[in-house]
Amino acid sequence: MTVERIFDQLGHFKRFQACLYFAAVFQAVACGIHYLSSVFLVQTPNFVCSAPGNVTGVLYGNLTASSLEDVLPAFTLGTGPLVARTAGGEQWELSRCRRALRLDPTRFAYTFDGNTTARACDGNFVYDRTEVVQSIVTEWDLVCEKEWLAKLCQPTFMLGVLIGALVFGDVADRVGRVRILMLTSVCQFGFGVSVAFSGNYYYFVVLRFLLAMVSSGYLVVVFVYVTEFTGIKVRTWTSMHVHAAFAVGVMVVALTGYLVRVWWIYQLILSTCTSPFLLLCWKFPETPFYLMAKGRYEEAQTLLDSMARFNGLERTLRVQELLEPEERENVRALLHEAEERPQQPDRKLSILDLFSTWRMAGRTCTVWAIWFIGSLGYYVFSLGSVNLGGNQYMNLFLAGAVELPSYLVGCYAMDRIGRKKTCAPALLLAGVACMLIIVVPDDIDALAIALAMTGKFAIAIAFGLIYLYTCELYPTIIRSLAVGSGSMMCRVGSVVAPFCVYLADVWIYLPQLIVGILAFIVGVLTLLLPETLGKPLTTTLEEAEALGNQPSKKDPATGRKNDEDGLEMNHREATA
Repeated sequence: MTVERIFDQLGHFKRFQACLYFAAVFQAVACGIHYLSSVFLVQTPNFVCSAPGNVTGVLYGNLTASSLEDVLPAFTLGTGPLVARTAGGEQWELSRCRRALRLDPTRFAYTFDGNTTARACDGNFVYDRTEVVQSIVTEWDLVCEKEWLAKLCQPTFMLGVLIGALVFGDVADRVGRVRILMLTSVCQFGFGVSVAFSGNYYYFVVLRFLLAMVSSGYLVVVFVYVTEFTGIKVRTWTSMHVHAAFAVGVMVVALTGYLVRVWWIYQLILSTCTSPFLLLCWKFPETPFYLMAKGRYEEAQTLLDSMARFNGLERTLRVQELLEPEERENVRALLHEAEERPQQPDRKLSILDLFSTWRMAGRTCTVWAIWFIGSLGYYVFSLGSVNLGGNQYMNLFLAGAVELPSYLVGCYAMDRIGRKKTCAPALLLAGVACMLIIVVPDDIDALAIALAMTGKFAIAIAFGLIYLYTCELYPTIIRSLAVGSGSMMCRVGSVVAPFCVYLADVWIYLPQLIVGILAFIVGVLTLLLPETLGKPLTTTLEEAEALGNQPSKKDPATGRKNDEDGLEMNHREATA
């Protein structure tokens, strides 16, 4: 099947595709928003146990105040308790998770040599609201013995992302891309707003879990959608810049978190900022690759006519021209007798089809490894960046902004030297950067930071291109499933990453050592994958398996190796 001819005649990225692309990518900003919004939802400000009764005086070292809120900004853990006096004359020594009543004090002083009686906080805490006015931690007192509940929010979200990637990737191959885009977009808005009005912690976690599933589902399917609607000339840039939209979402989170310090208002604003997309998504057409693969030729012809009319071209391209020669004899019967033909049931496809042969199994394992180490390295570098200090909102904003140049460099390299020759060196560079961080002296912070940013820059390149590379390595019938399962491995990496960071308690450089070794090994394995630059998307498993088997020729004009299809396509592009 030569569906790629659509773009040679109707344009690789003309008006029709551009409108669809920017509308679809606009909603991808919401995915970046919801993935990172928990950074400020679960903020834990400074806090201490409250004293029973009205507080009339507070002592903390040499500081004196009339309320706990006045002293809390200066209170630091491990420097001694706050001493509070109540209207009833009681004196309490207050720390974060305990309070002690002084027995028979003679005067109100910070030091006390007498006996004290420890008491439980009983869920009564006072929070420093100068930086965080209200988060779910202050709303439901998720501190001390309930601290684990706050830490559970992000792992449960990532679990929802993992499940959503697999479920929606599979369903999109069965029912179509556009239906899943519509469903997940509406659900993103609905669940996002519902989270803002969740009445308790457990509703909050369940709604966030569902929000994670639909956000992951949209992100997985939108990559396939834009890939199947854009031509080979611009496919690298269009797929990579979906990641740029995700990074914009991260920056939106930082800006909103800085301006809004009440968690439910913050969540409400983030959930509604991409709501205009809901007015557009119901007009999205199904992709031509999916329609042709499913034998829906009448709908495919209608789509081709619409694309030609919208792009200002003549409607001369017929579905018959997109079929192989042996299929063309029966195409008129397929177009005019579709209602009379008995419907042939589609063969059920599953994740096992990714391992249909030894060659495909090896390819799938390598692709999954790239997804895993890309996510693991990305989050290990990101979580380690909090030690840089400074303003946390600016740090998060820069963490999103630093991804943008990496995608530009990745796009340029992918189109010049190929997908494989960009991904493998990026992983190898990340591995080398991790190894070098280990040997940097402790007193040279600037060099360690530079190496960490180099590692994140390299990981972002590999992480960004693997979406497109996966789409090109697998055929239409299992493309969404391949991206979905790869995204599932990505989420496994993101769940493992915090535990990897905790290993710094064993040895400070152990997380970097693990990421460095894995990135280097996966980088070497990536060299065994076939190159897909300049090759049309495959439709069947047989075509996908044959990638890399065909002899390649060197183009004397460019010095670049291309297979026959790539040369023919480049010739058509040059004469168009």
